[in-house]
Order: sequence, then structure tokens, then C-alpha cells
Amino acid sequence: MPSPCDPEYAPAGDVGAALMMIDSRLKAVYDARTESDPEQQQLIEHFTASLTPSEADDVLDGACTLVFMFMQWLRMAYEDHDKDVITYVVPNLVASMRKMPRSVRPEAIPTMAGLLVAAGTGLSPSLWRRQYGDWTEDEMNPLEATAFLLAELINRLTDDRDFATRLITDALSSADQD
Repeated sequence: MPSPCDPEYAPAGDVGAALMMIDSRLKAVYDARTESDPEQQQLIEHFTASLTPSEADDVLDGACTLVFMFMQWLRMAYEDHDKDVITYVVPNLVASMRKMPRSVRPEAIPTMAGLLVAAGTGLSPSLWRRQYGDWTEDEMNPLEATAFLLAELINRLTDDRDFATRLITDALSSADQD
């Protein structure tokens, strides 16, 4: 019997906008400068402020789709080495989030860990989260941090700073061609 949280029932959302935000954060971190680019930060804040509620929901769903796609890629990569993605990825990302108290409040960490476990077991993070109610304002930064940390982990594992972004853009391009 299929789960109501099966990805086939989940909206993909605005994956392009979510990826743009994550890629922007990655580039800022990889940039040699020690400070983040205030102009880039202002552009992201302007973009997010301009979203209608429906568009914001689409970006949220897009971020959840990124979490799902990144966790599926990681699951396959870890399985190739006879390792479990949940065992190796979730504790490390939770530890990273605990070190980010300004971006990720402690009470949001269990929800983000749940999103990772849901995605790692093949469930839609978006539908899994929806069963517990609407997203809260306090979960926005942690969701972005979760997607960012997954992308950064993939980039580190592949020793390629653009691999995670390319993984998604290639998937989107092939979906457009189908």
C-alpha cells in the first residue's frame, strides 16, 4: 500500500528558485572573502520579500524537493559502499546544525532531522512535514540550512564545488526534455 507521503503525490515546487538560493549560499561560502557579500544577501532578501504566499509555498516545496533529491543521491552513493545514509548523514548534519544557533534554532533541529530521515527512506519531505501542520517562520532558515548542508556535503564528497547544483540542473534539464 503506497504511503500518503510518497513522492509521486508531492508537488515539486519551484526547484529553480530554491536551487538559486542554495547555490548563492554555496558560492558565498566558497568565496575567498571572509565576509558574506552584503549585495548578494540583499538580492536574496529582496527576492524572498517579493514572493506572494503561493510563490513562497512553491519555493518551500522546491527546497523540500532539493532535500529529497540530495538525500536520494547520497543514499545511492552510500549504498555503493554498503553504508546506510541515515546512519552517516543525519547525525553529521544534526551536529552541524547545532553549531549554527543563529540560523538554526535548537527546537527546529528535530524537524530537520525528520525531513532528512523521511527523504532518506524515500518519503517526500514536503508531505511528511505537512502532516504536522503549516511551516513556521522559525523553520525557514533551518530548511535552507538543511538543503545547503546536503549540497555542501555532496560537493565535498565529490571534490567538486558545483556538483550538487549540476546534479539538480541536469535532472531539471532531462525532465524538461521528457
